[in-house]
Amino acid sequence: MTTASNTREIAAIDLGSNSFHMVVAKVADEDLQLVSRHKQRVQLADGLDDEMNLSDEAMERGLECLSMFAERLQGFDADNVRIAATHTLRQAKNAHVFLQRARQVLPFPIEIIPGEEEARLIYLGVAHTQIEATSKLVIDIGGGSTEMIIGTEFEPELLNSKQMGCVSFTNRFFSNGKISKKNFSKAILASEQKLESIAAQYRKRGWDIAFGSSGTIKAIREVLIGIGFEDGIITGPRLNTLIEVLCEFDTINDIELPGLTEERKSVFAAGVAILSAIFQDLKIKEMHYSDGALREGLMYEMESRLARSDIRMRTTENLAKKHLVDLEHAARVKGLAVELLEQVHQTLGIKRKSDLFAMLEWAALLHEVGLSISLRGFQRHSAYILQHTNMPGFNSEQQLLLSSLTRYQRKSLKLTELADFHLYDKEQVVHLIRILRLAILINGQRNDDPLPEFSLEVNGNCWTLRGQQADWLDNNKLLSADLQSEQERWQQVNWQLVIE
Repeated sequence: MTTASNTREIAAIDLGSNSFHMVVAKVADEDLQLVSRHKQRVQLADGLDDEMNLSDEAMERGLECLSMFAERLQGFDADNVRIAATHTLRQAKNAHVFLQRARQVLPFPIEIIPGEEEARLIYLGVAHTQIEATSKLVIDIGGGSTEMIIGTEFEPELLNSKQMGCVSFTNRFFSNGKISKKNFSKAILASEQKLESIAAQYRKRGWDIAFGSSGTIKAIREVLIGIGFEDGIITGPRLNTLIEVLCEFDTINDIELPGLTEERKSVFAAGVAILSAIFQDLKIKEMHYSDGALREGLMYEMESRLARSDIRMRTTENLAKKHLVDLEHAARVKGLAVELLEQVHQTLGIKRKSDLFAMLEWAALLHEVGLSISLRGFQRHSAYILQHTNMPGFNSEQQLLLSSLTRYQRKSLKLTELADFHLYDKEQVVHLIRILRLAILINGQRNDDPLPEFSLEVNGNCWTLRGQQADWLDNNKLLSADLQSEQERWQQVNWQLVIE
């Protein structure tokens, strides 16, 4: 929503495992002013069955919340809204069903983000809302996962996401509603097992100040204040005291503590157990609460000064260097791919502002990362790397798109194996595959001899590639042979490639 020539409203929504949150802010020049916060307890994680499918009841709770958010977002442009889904929708096998139904309620794309990306955005939210420190440890205990980040100023340097959360651990260790030292010990031990592989790395790195964000740590802080620790600082001994106090109650329903809201009561004990384990294993002395969290990170990154494209470009360049990509060759492929897309994007129904332009560029720059593993089948190695590596700034589906584009960059076109997308039109993804294949093939000789200018024309399933020199095929025998082989591959999937 644009409210004045130099003012706009932006909104960020966090679809968490326990609660859905929305924050709305006004951006005027370079200032960002929070306008409103909205929160609804949904407990999406409660709806996951043993086969990791989300129940209809849980979906309905989520959709009802989104319909309320939709009222506030009437008139907002899609560019001014970001929606991120976290652990439960990462885990749910039928997440696509919820996303399809959600699009009918809230007409903005929902991104399912990887755990590491969630951690990065949480850190960004905290870093923007707290006083500067030389280095910060940030802990966020959600309904299904816990994120742990160490960073300096606005740059996260060490981040992890572990599958332990206050909703999932309640179901696992306090499912009978019984509170006991035995249940606490089991939950703490399970948390320590999750932390075992990373705790030493965090202790070695160290930090100047520790912050906790989101509902679990906010609730612990409020209860500590309520039972007499008025400064609200969380420490290991205070958590032990809190566990002792909780064990005086027989069941979760019996808990009555000052500062503890009714909606937080059911998952409070599990959250305390997880944080206690983190304090023990990371040797945290004290922790402060931060208002900043994932939704603030989303929001600040939308702001033009922290353009997401810059973060993704930095990620792309770092990944290319890590895997020793031939950057000059990659740049030539990228240049031609973009040039061809520019020529036909209107015919293909791909808008110039579409994210697909940028995704094609990044796929072109990274198409050879798999060569660092092996030349044989390197397209499959590239696809695996791009889908499974940590890529700050990219959501899960963007990584899947990059993976798919590089997977089909050469050899046979087994399109029946192409993944389904909900943020992108599958037909447009196939168009990008064709363009990237052509750009890679034309630059396949890897020499400095200038190639002719090319034009591309699309007429349904028939694509015509023209060289702007009359004898270009005669002067490029190997390229001509490669193009003939490509024509045969296209014919196998009922495409037509005409070379003129």
